Amino acid sequence: MSSLADKATTLLDLHRAPALLKVVNVWDVIGAKVVADVEGTTALATASHSIAASYGYPDGEKIPVDLMIEAVGRIAAAVDLSVTADLEAGYGDAGETVRKAIGVGIVGANIEDQMKPLDEAVAVVSAVVKAAEAEGVPSFVLNARTDAFVRGRDRDPADVLADAVVRGKAFLDAGAPVVFVPGPLDEAAVSTLVEAFGPQRLTVIGAPGSLPLAKLEELGVARVSYGPFSQQVALTALQDLVIDVVAGGGLPEGTRRLN
Repeated sequence: MSSLADKATTLLDLHRAPALLKVVNVWDVIGAKVVADVEGTTALATASHSIAASYGYPDGEKIPVDLMIEAVGRIAAAVDLSVTADLEAGYGDAGETVRKAIGVGIVGANIEDQMKPLDEAVAVVSAVVKAAEAEGVPSFVLNARTDAFVRGRDRDPADVLADAVVRGKAFLDAGAPVVFVPGPLDEAAVSTLVEAFGPQRLTVIGAPGSLPLAKLEELGVARVSYGPFSQQVALTALQDLVIDVVAGGGLPEGTRRLN
């Protein structure tokens, strides 16, 4: 089995490669195993919203941090692939939270800026980078997230994009290898962000209406992930089964045993 440092380097290389890194987010061990077993899957990412929901907590750091760390650690221990974890805004101490995550096998993390003052957000990025280096994982893939678009829906889109550029460049300067800009990004916005950050430095979320994966790769995006949407797909299938059963039907044809 690869060392954590090696897994981090592998994950970083996947982001740096010209091919778009595609990760379908997971929230439990069985889901992680199923996704990891699909040919072509090269890394895994957890979804904080989905993990919290599976334990009965709302999104937004309401789940106890140690429970989140335990959950992502179980996922990392269950697969041989590199695992990056969504750790929200760091649960009050991003450096310490990342240190704990590394301790359970995590080699990358999303950390939100929540549009805090830029100097505070940059300090968080620096703390995470230093924590990873101190733990012997210098290639730890911090996916520094800016919430410019998530929290800027009522603002002028040009101003929102400008904020995302400024904040992303500051996070890169502070040592983050990639910047996560979730939100409704059209081709022009993605192009602007890639030009500002450099090729293979931007990560985005796949959502209904998002740009095709081939276009994201063509534009130089490093990674696409799916956040809570993968859990919504699974829950939709479960609810559809219940609807069919209540109506007198049964299991859909083609159902596979995956565990």
